[in-house]
Amino acid sequence: MQSILATLVDPATTPPVHPVGAESDRMPVARYLISDLCAYLETYLPPEQVSEFYRAYLFGAEAHEGQSRKSGEPYIYHPVAVARILAEMHMDYKCLIAALLHDVIEDTPVDKEQVAEVFDEEIADLVDGVSKLSQIEFESRAEAQAASLQKMLLAMTRDIRVILIKLADRLHNMRTLGSMHPDACRRISRETLDIFAPIANRLGINRVRVELEELGFLHHWPWRRHVIQRALQKTCGVRVEMVSTVETALKQALHQEEIHGEVEGRRKHLYGIYRKMREKRRAFSEVVDVFAFRVTVDRIDTCYRVLGLVHNLYKPVPGRFKDYIAIPKANGYQSLHTVLIGPQGIHIEIQIRTEDMQRMAESGIAAHWLYKSGEQSTANATTLASEWLQNLLVMQRAAGNSVEFLDHVKIDLFPDEVYVFTPKGRILTLKRGATVIDFAYAIHSDVGNTCVAARIDRRMVSLSTNLRSGQTVEIINAPGAKPNAAWLNFVVTGKARASIRGYLKNLKQREAQVLGRRLLSAELGTFGVDLDSLDPIRVAAYLEEANQRTLDDLLGDIGLGNRLAAFVARRLAGGDEDETTQAMQADKDLHPHRLAIRGTEGMVVSFARCCRPIPGDTIAALFSPGRGIVVHRSECRNLGSLETKRDKRLDVEWANEPDGEFPTEIRVEIGNRRGALAVVAGAIAELGSNIENVHSREKDGMTTALEFLILVKGRAHLARIMRRLRQIPLVLRITRIPR
Repeated sequence: MQSILATLVDPATTPPVHPVGAESDRMPVARYLISDLCAYLETYLPPEQVSEFYRAYLFGAEAHEGQSRKSGEPYIYHPVAVARILAEMHMDYKCLIAALLHDVIEDTPVDKEQVAEVFDEEIADLVDGVSKLSQIEFESRAEAQAASLQKMLLAMTRDIRVILIKLADRLHNMRTLGSMHPDACRRISRETLDIFAPIANRLGINRVRVELEELGFLHHWPWRRHVIQRALQKTCGVRVEMVSTVETALKQALHQEEIHGEVEGRRKHLYGIYRKMREKRRAFSEVVDVFAFRVTVDRIDTCYRVLGLVHNLYKPVPGRFKDYIAIPKANGYQSLHTVLIGPQGIHIEIQIRTEDMQRMAESGIAAHWLYKSGEQSTANATTLASEWLQNLLVMQRAAGNSVEFLDHVKIDLFPDEVYVFTPKGRILTLKRGATVIDFAYAIHSDVGNTCVAARIDRRMVSLSTNLRSGQTVEIINAPGAKPNAAWLNFVVTGKARASIRGYLKNLKQREAQVLGRRLLSAELGTFGVDLDSLDPIRVAAYLEEANQRTLDDLLGDIGLGNRLAAFVARRLAGGDEDETTQAMQADKDLHPHRLAIRGTEGMVVSFARCCRPIPGDTIAALFSPGRGIVVHRSECRNLGSLETKRDKRLDVEWANEPDGEFPTEIRVEIGNRRGALAVVAGAIAELGSNIENVHSREKDGMTTALEFLILVKGRAHLARIMRRLRQIPLVLRITRIPR
């Protein structure tokens, strides 16, 4: 153990590195003596907690004995560095112990139970939350990555310190990424830019977010970064005098008004410039024209005094003022932002905030530990973080798998925000481009699920309307309403997308169970058996054999076409699955039981687009595994030979009174004349049919073929429409597609 202690380098001789600028790109990364780290901890932790931390160091060092990193240095360097990053945030001692041990479950024989025994359950849970799912086999790297991230994010919902440890772990890994293979560097950098930097931003930890972005940019796009860096150096060299002039003018203005405040000019981060160029499709010269200056004062009312002062000093740019003090960002960030026309006509951005807001901007949710807050700003950040974590739980419950869950999270991690109001004045922060549906789901999943209409500033709007900051949105709900799959085409927030998909999946499962019950009941009828009167012992035995948990699961499997009702019925009625299917088919031929198609079966019964069957057509159906039943017209050529598909065929017929409207296509050939399309469309609407789509193509110079996709109630309804169209003089010919 002493050899490990001796090899750690004293931070007094090797300063810590924060590679935000170009000058720090290739500097060595700091290594810390455990004694110096313990000395630092003594500045804010009691001695007994520092002693426990040191005991954890000895435990971790022993567990990692003989292990080394890619760079060749002892592995214990890494957890010590991670603990140092968290110590600078003044995290509690249990979080620091978990940081020291964060890799022992994953990379050593030590398990969670042993950590809990030596320390406690809380520390063991933190360590386990950061550990990857390395003991499970996955089909792909993407699936393994998504599952591990899902595990970590769900652990984060129970204890936010899990993600703080992971961010510190990722930050030190990025600082030492140069020893990795170039392909691994790019993969890890891409993951950092896509997941970890946005999470740091979402939690308001700006200092960590900036460094993760800069290091990710350096390793993923080194040449692009080099080009921007070189261009920025040329630009900044020319305008250093301008920055000094603005700083001096701001300081003099504050002094004249006897306002105590700090003024700091800052250069834009390279990745921020690159991202703005890419997202807004702007040239480099348009992006770097905005120089930022931060004014830090003591109180909130002073912030607004300074705002008036700078607007009097330089002319403000209309529409470029943002009040994040009155309406904080989703991560709790607060500040006043205004863009002014500075010397030489160059745009300058002024950010005005209090000292508390500045600490909050740098540390985010970590400020909850750093300043032991009873402060309003950190309390707001904690509340906002808790709301986001609750949204993660909603997305997790609605997602079908870990990859889908990660997709929802990625959508939710880039919130260029809009701020809208409820009718009662509550402010909701949504991602830019959010729609009325996103707003409804942000209030509550039940509000989104039953949304039918909305008003924006008391005017009725469509559900796909994009929201703008400052609008008041009122949602109109109906008890029997349910989500529409078409909503997925325009919603932008992860919570809305996950909730809609989750509801539709559950709806499809319920519809499959209803259809499966009908199919199984019909087949059991051939044996003179009723589903409700089956022997429970026989049912339980078959469920176990079929690897189904409940009868509803079995019915759903039948409804989705994954299992044939005829075979299930024979087994439940007492037959043997090895009996020949020919005998079963002969039985069906003698005693046909046709399933009545009502049109209300939902997503488990679909109508083939190749032939567009409607009530009145002779129909046949095939099972499609996972989809359920696909209904065709009997003469549809895509059915092929039903004799070769006996195991998938299902005898169906239309119910006596089918419900709903069914799509079908007709081709109308008309003479070329102005207004002809309007005349034909008007005649179709006159007979109560809705036009879903229309496509036109000119056959020759005299005639045009119009192909309509319309909704009808059946063949009789279609016949009335076609008779009416034939009465129009311009109509030369009308046919149904396909014939």
